[in-house]
Amino acid sequence: MSNPVGRVVIGVDPHKLSATIEVLDQHEKKLGTGRFTTDHAGYTAMRTYASTWPDRVWAVEGANGAGRPLAQRLLEAGEHVVDVPAKLAARVRLFDTGHNRKTDALDAHSVAVVGVRTKSLRVLRRDGELEAVRMLSDRREALTRRRVQTVCRLHALLAELLPGQAKKDLTSGQAKVMLASVRPRDIAGKTRRRIAAEELADLIAIETKMKKATAELKAMVQARQSHLMDIHGIGPVVAARILADVGDVARFADRNRFASWTGTAPLDASSGEQNRHRLSRAGNRRVNHVIHIAAVTQLRLDTDGRAYYRRKRAAGKKPAEALRCLKRRISDVIYKQLVADAIAAGASPGGHCGASQESSAVDLPPHIDTSDQPLPDPHSRRYAAPVPPRKSTVTRTLEATR
Repeated sequence: MSNPVGRVVIGVDPHKLSATIEVLDQHEKKLGTGRFTTDHAGYTAMRTYASTWPDRVWAVEGANGAGRPLAQRLLEAGEHVVDVPAKLAARVRLFDTGHNRKTDALDAHSVAVVGVRTKSLRVLRRDGELEAVRMLSDRREALTRRRVQTVCRLHALLAELLPGQAKKDLTSGQAKVMLASVRPRDIAGKTRRRIAAEELADLIAIETKMKKATAELKAMVQARQSHLMDIHGIGPVVAARILADVGDVARFADRNRFASWTGTAPLDASSGEQNRHRLSRAGNRRVNHVIHIAAVTQLRLDTDGRAYYRRKRAAGKKPAEALRCLKRRISDVIYKQLVADAIAAGASPGGHCGASQESSAVDLPPHIDTSDQPLPDPHSRRYAAPVPPRKSTVTRTLEATR
């Protein structure tokens, strides 16, 4: 039986405990609304209500944030889901109402309108392996934060037990030796030492889990045929974070848009005759952080990245400015490697004919403006180990997109 309404868009304003929806047809006529809980009963009721329109698309706001659990459940159920960035929904809400006051109903309406009007929204698809990489990366980051907190507490206790002998960069082995050398006799000292021993045991357990998570991430990165770890300064943890957040490199038209997304592209701050650019605080800050880690690692080692940094310093750049230039170069190399891996896997990388509109990534295709100044294409051997023979194919493809 054919659907007389045609395809409908179900805008979803998701929350932890509830989800508000609005159903619009292709002419933005409201066909239905509802508010459902996110437990099993509410989710089932929402799916039952939506079954009234067989040809439907779910437009979920923030499918990489608050809407991620619901988006994943819908994908597992075989539903067609697209992601609506919160900024686009906010623009529609402002232009539609004349103000930016938020209610769940207004949010669901604006999300549905974006779903109807915007044809470039990313279609989400299931990728169990990538989702596992993302979850394990988040777990590894949480363990890192726990380790820092535990080391700080242990450091404070050891500073009281052994005044003047505290280590700047404390390891579990050093803490164990220091703790074994002290035998307090008073009740306060004994209690302090016992707590320090418990903190040390927690630190050892956390580090064991971190090593296990790192080994799993390395195996997952290699299983996806990624060569990101060939780049100096990028290990399994950094490579996994990049893969998890980038998802499908096809959503980036070129390396300049990728740099805009990573926050390594400068922003125009010119005024009058003064032509200057400033640091970008936009973009994905987690990926920007791991690129910063890669840059600092290159500076510590005898790499071509350090030589490039020194050339920038010799040209009059301040240390922070030279480091930002190096981060931009590393961003370009990461993009080139992602494109190379995509070509090797038989996919169509960003900016190429036949690029898929489906993506496990949930961001809107990034846009850049004139402030995102492109840099000369860096030679891959400056920062990365030699890539297999497909490198020439990647180079020709990238040159064709410029």
